[in-house]
Amino acid sequence: MSSVANAWFISAPSNPTKKDTVDKLRERMSASKAGTDLADIYPFQLPEFKVGTLDSLMVISDELVKSDQMVETFCVKLADTLKGLLGNEEQWKSSLIVGDKPLDTFLISFQWNTMKYRSDKTLKELADMIVQEVNGADTVIKNKLQQYAQTKGTLQTLQRKTNGNLSVRSLNDVVKKEHFVQDSEYLVTILVAVPKALSKDWIESYETLAQMVVPRSTQQITQDDEYILYSVTLFQRVVDEFTGKAREKKFIVRDFKWDPEQLSNEKKQLQEVITAEKEQASALLRLCKASFGESYSSYLHLKALRTFIESILRYGLPPDFQPILVRAKPKQERKTRDTLNKHYAYIDKGSGAADAEIDEAMQNLIGEKDYAPVVLFGINTIY
Repeated sequence: MSSVANAWFISAPSNPTKKDTVDKLRERMSASKAGTDLADIYPFQLPEFKVGTLDSLMVISDELVKSDQMVETFCVKLADTLKGLLGNEEQWKSSLIVGDKPLDTFLISFQWNTMKYRSDKTLKELADMIVQEVNGADTVIKNKLQQYAQTKGTLQTLQRKTNGNLSVRSLNDVVKKEHFVQDSEYLVTILVAVPKALSKDWIESYETLAQMVVPRSTQQITQDDEYILYSVTLFQRVVDEFTGKAREKKFIVRDFKWDPEQLSNEKKQLQEVITAEKEQASALLRLCKASFGESYSSYLHLKALRTFIESILRYGLPPDFQPILVRAKPKQERKTRDTLNKHYAYIDKGSGAADAEIDEAMQNLIGEKDYAPVVLFGINTIY
C-alpha cells in the first residue's frame, strides 16, 4: 500500500438528508466540479447499535485504535505470506478473496454483517468478538508458519548438502570405497576440500602438516568451480593435529566416514522432506486464503464500528449521519483527500457553506496529512 491511502470510510451528517449527503459528495468528486473524476462513492448502512454512555464510547474508541492496528497488521502479514507462497503477482491478487468476492469487490460493496455481528450486542461485545476472532486466527497461522519454516529450513540444509560446493555438500555420491584404506588398525583416509587457487600449495605441503602422513598418498577425487577434493592417508593419532594445521592454510578437512548405506538414507530423507514441504505449503496456502478472507472482513467491520463510534462522539445523538466508502481514482489520492477536507470544512466552521476553505490555523496545528473535518478512517486496500 502506498503512503497515501486510496480508500476511506467516512461519516458525514445528513445535509439535509442522508441521500443529499451522498449526492453532494458524489457531485463534488465528479469531473463537472473537480475537472476530473477524483473518486467513486459507495454509501453503506450501519445498524442501530446500542450506544451506551459517553464515557463507555470514549473508552472503546481508545481501545479500538490499537485493535485496528493489530488487525490491519495481521491482514498485511497474511497477504505477504500468500504472496511469498504463490510468487506470481496476478495469482496473488486473485487469491485475495473475501466473502466469496475479489477483495476490491467486497470493499466497494461492504455492508454490515447483521447475522454474524448482531446489533443486540453492545459495542464493546462486538469489538471484543472481532478482536478475539482475529487473535485466534493469528495464533493458528503463527503455529503453522513456524512448522513450515522448520521444514523448509531442514529442506534447505539438505539441498545445500546436495547442491553446495565440495566444502559443504554431502560426499556420499562422490567418493567410492576404493578411495579409502580398509581394515587398518592404525591408518585412516580423510578427505580435504582445497580451494582451487591453493591446489599447488596442497600438493607441496600436505605431507608436512603433521608427522606420520603417508608420503605421496594424496589423490584428486573430483572438483567443482571452487574446490578440489583430495584424499590423504595418515595415522589416526595425528588426525587432529593435521586438521588444525590444514585449517590454518585454508584447507577444509571434511567430517566424513565411508558408509555405503548413507547415500541411500540421504536420498530417502531428502525425498521425505520435499514431500512434507510441499504438503505443508499447500495446507498453509489454503489456511492463509481462508484466514485472509475472514480477517479482512473483520478489519472492515472494525473500521465501520470505529466510524459509528466516532460519529456519535463528534456529531452527537440521535444518530443522523451517512457512512460512505470513498475510493480514490488512480493517482488522485491526494486530490481526493484535499477535496474531502474542503467539502466538509463547513462542519468545523459551523456554517452551511460546503465550499468554505479549511481554516489555515487549524490545518497547521493538526497537520495537513491527518486533518479531516469529517469522521474519516483510511482503509488498507493491500495492493
